[in-house]
Amino acid sequence: MASIRPFKALRPLPEYAAKLASVPYDVVSTREARSLAEGNRYSFLHVVRPEIDLPDSVDIHDDAVYEKAAENFSALKTEGVLVQENEASLYIYRLEMDGREQIGIAGCCLVDEYDNDTIKKHEFTRKAKEDDRVRHMLTLRAHAGPVLLTYRRTEPLARLLEQESSGTPLFDFTAVDGIRHTIWRCENPAQIQEAFREVPSLYIADGHHRAAGASRVKAHMLAQGISADGSEEFSSFLTVIFPSDQLNIFAYNKYVRDLGEKTPGELLSALKADFLVTPAGGGYPEARGEIHMYLESSWYRLAFKNPQTDSTDPVSALDLSRFEKLLLEPILGIEDQRSSQRIDFEGGIGSPEKLAERVDREGGTAFTFYPVSVEELMRVSDAGMVMPPKSTWFAPKLRSGLLVHEF
Repeated sequence: MASIRPFKALRPLPEYAAKLASVPYDVVSTREARSLAEGNRYSFLHVVRPEIDLPDSVDIHDDAVYEKAAENFSALKTEGVLVQENEASLYIYRLEMDGREQIGIAGCCLVDEYDNDTIKKHEFTRKAKEDDRVRHMLTLRAHAGPVLLTYRRTEPLARLLEQESSGTPLFDFTAVDGIRHTIWRCENPAQIQEAFREVPSLYIADGHHRAAGASRVKAHMLAQGISADGSEEFSSFLTVIFPSDQLNIFAYNKYVRDLGEKTPGELLSALKADFLVTPAGGGYPEARGEIHMYLESSWYRLAFKNPQTDSTDPVSALDLSRFEKLLLEPILGIEDQRSSQRIDFEGGIGSPEKLAERVDREGGTAFTFYPVSVEELMRVSDAGMVMPPKSTWFAPKLRSGLLVHEF
């Protein structure tokens, strides 16, 4: 059974919440982060993307970057912008986007449950990104951004979340991107913990590197000879957990810089072996089993000719997996999306339009997909398998800095 632990949140005073809360560290470039934080010394981007306060010549993994993160984090606490709760609690986090809402629980989950797969994964992690998160966590002695988890809805938890989100919130603001963020402190965290015992598993939706980093942080602390019984703060990590029926996944689409050795005409001819190729009115596939391709200022619909018949393999059934097997590897010659310099990824709202602009500007081609479902993600995780790289883009995004877990 899954567990959730109350914690003494480090949080902004209400009057600073909207200014301080930032997008996650990994959805913006240094240039974008610098622009978002410009003129706002309270932005938590100064903590999660601290290179924005250093010269461009400084490598983003230089010691100075992590030292700057600690300096900026300390300043927010010293100035009283960030304050720590007196008592450990759980929190309710509601997100609203385009009239749609999702309500989750913010708290700490156990590293041991990540390690023993009670918290299930669907992605490989990259050591370099893990290393970065471990250094950031150890330098701050804090988990600055939450891991997004999900679970199959239970009625007792649904009723408790509704009750807990009816009072006066700690924060309630609409960010510059139009997404509304509301957080309540739970009045009865013990009831939520008890109801959580009926949840058999949790699933990482977004934040695999943060979760893996937290696991390595605990191992590091133990290696230093620090005794532990599981109750210490470094034995858990910050999460926000939403029921699976409320999560919203957008496609993670792909840009390919060149056609390999093929001309556009040769590419279209090669596709006809496994796809029905017809003109498309835009970059948004309407159903599973079809992919849209942008090539030479035109959109094409690529429909798989043969259905996927192996129902025992939840990964091979994905459009993204079939795309790799039938198109990306044999036709375009890209065997490993994780290491190839010929492919980039663009996720979220407006992705097809951005990709078309890039193809028009730089050449190459782009592919867009029907979004993976949360149920597909959970089936892959239940099977102990991993999805193709960059398969899911969750929106709306949680904001960093509203709730911080120190250890």
